[in-house]
Amino acid sequence: LYVISQMLSNRFSGNIIIQLLGSWSSPDGSARSFPTSGLCYYLSPPETISHVIEDPVHAVAYIAFMLGSCAYFSKTWIDVSGSSAKDVAKQLKDQQMVMRGHREKSMVHELNRYIPTAAAFGGLCIGALSVLADFLGAIGSGTGILLAVTIIYQYFEIFVKEQQELGGMGTLLF
Repeated sequence: LYVISQMLSNRFSGNIIIQLLGSWSSPDGSARSFPTSGLCYYLSPPETISHVIEDPVHAVAYIAFMLGSCAYFSKTWIDVSGSSAKDVAKQLKDQQMVMRGHREKSMVHELNRYIPTAAAFGGLCIGALSVLADFLGAIGSGTGILLAVTIIYQYFEIFVKEQQELGGMGTLLF
């Protein structure tokens, strides 16, 4: 959205529809452009805490967008990744595990009460962490930091798993 808005704003800056999408400017003649109005402005993080105080509508719109999109994508991810209530009920059945007092169909209904809510709450927490990092001025964006930490941790888990399989140093660490 940013790239398209920036290109359209440079080409058709007088068009009102393009201005609703976003107007861009370069402060102090720098090469980097920042959104100054429009939809892109409200979906971008405020630069500093003082910007949050100066324009609280921008901050609230950004927070609502980040939390809402993170919750939505986490709920969507459970369906795509095979972690939905139906998939979990099937996995439990395959492992011959049951919930006391529930049949398979009622178990799916019972799991549907918890799994989507837990996924949305997890997405909200990740979104809140990302927003907090953006507001506090972390080096890079909050989302970038979360991605980097997650990727590094996955590599660490793979390393430990391989070391345990080989009987190497990983067994000494854990």
